[in-house]
Amino acid sequence: MQQFVIRGGEPLNGTIKPGGNKNAALKMLAACLLTDEPVILHNVPDILDMRTGVEIMRQLGAQVEWLNDQALRVHAHEISTSQLDKKLASKMRSSIIFAGPMLGRRGEIILPPPGGDAIGERRLDSHVVALRKLGADIQFDGVFTMRAPELHGATILLPEASVTATENA
Repeated sequence: MQQFVIRGGEPLNGTIKPGGNKNAALKMLAACLLTDEPVILHNVPDILDMRTGVEIMRQLGAQVEWLNDQALRVHAHEISTSQLDKKLASKMRSSIIFAGPMLGRRGEIILPPPGGDAIGERRLDSHVVALRKLGADIQFDGVFTMRAPELHGATILLPEASVTATENA
């Protein structure tokens, strides 16, 4: 068994810059759909899921550019489609996070089933429950068709704990 042995007695000092968090950065990227103003995101990790999220944003019509290896400029002033590309959506589990912002911005989204990792069973029930409570009509026929001409606030009790469903709502 491996172990760490830590011997104290000396003060620690110095500075570090923590790397960006994918889970937070992807939600902020999707949230850029809620404004038509330019947004600059800093400390964004340059990893595959972020690059897929950027491609989804571009496919929806947003202008997205890497300013450097950790900063993105997003301008979602003109969203030209409500349909996520099947190939892109299937690349990552978190493609579901575009549902809430797209419902808020365009009143609809057509979302192929998210793909990505196979870490345990993580169903989408909580997302569906939350978005329906907010006024969305959701149908599934191989793809999720979600429409909400007018969202409204609601008290929501999710069937299971879900950080991502809470963020999506």
